[in-house]
Amino acid sequence: MRGIGHTLNRTLTVYRPQTSDDGHGGQTTTLVQVGTVRGKVDQPSPTERLMAAQAESSHSHNIYLSPRTIVRRGDELRGADALGTMQVFRVESIVHPSTPVYAKAFVELTQGEGEPSG
Repeated sequence: MRGIGHTLNRTLTVYRPQTSDDGHGGQTTTLVQVGTVRGKVDQPSPTERLMAAQAESSHSHNIYLSPRTIVRRGDELRGADALGTMQVFRVESIVHPSTPVYAKAFVELTQGEGEPSG
């Protein structure tokens, strides 16, 4: 069976939360770049949107990845779209089908203040 490598048309940088002591008895969490992955960003189907809404989950896009890619819930995936606009996606969950052809990340597109929607 052919893999999905030929359809992974975007390079995304992976950022992972890392917690460290702040020196005053507390902790701080920062996002640390841990690598890059190839992916294909798609809109979810109406059924997937409905399921996410019923679960009170945010799910704006699906990102297909190589089955061996290490992406975790809580990671951020960052990369430019076809128009060069930088996009930031927060990983809500990862699904690996029984046949290891791809991994599918359910993500939420995050936007900064004043950015147009879309």
